[in-house]
Amino acid sequence: MDTIEQVAVHDAADRQWATGVHVGALLAAFFTHWFAGVAGALVALGVWALVRDRHPFAAEHAKEALNFNITMFLGACAAILIGIVLVGATVVTLGIGALVTIPAGLLLLAVLGAGALMWLVCSILAAIAAWEGKPYRYPFSLRLVK
Repeated sequence: MDTIEQVAVHDAADRQWATGVHVGALLAAFFTHWFAGVAGALVALGVWALVRDRHPFAAEHAKEALNFNITMFLGACAAILIGIVLVGATVVTLGIGALVTIPAGLLLLAVLGAGALMWLVCSILAAIAAWEGKPYRYPFSLRLVK
């Protein structure tokens, strides 16, 4: 038996706010040099505070964007700590540790690049879903704000 996905009908303002929160969070992060998701989280928090009582659909999207950008912030903090440990290990071992830390650092850079690409793609997919009036769940996102 086939199932048909039913999408709730949302007014234009609701969909515009929902789309804008994803695009705004992405642009804020981009123009602050992807500074760990802080700018994107602030945009999402601001939109959520503005629309939570009037536009429930947009408020849900704002919470999703907020959770995702907080998750990206925590991931960036972890990457910074790992980078500091790698540099410290190289210094403490008088450069001999570079045999291990250089490949680990390159792997860390590759993971950061993949994370940035995921951030871009998921934000665009979320904006498209919001514009179409559909809910969206970011993958790999901690649900800290409910």
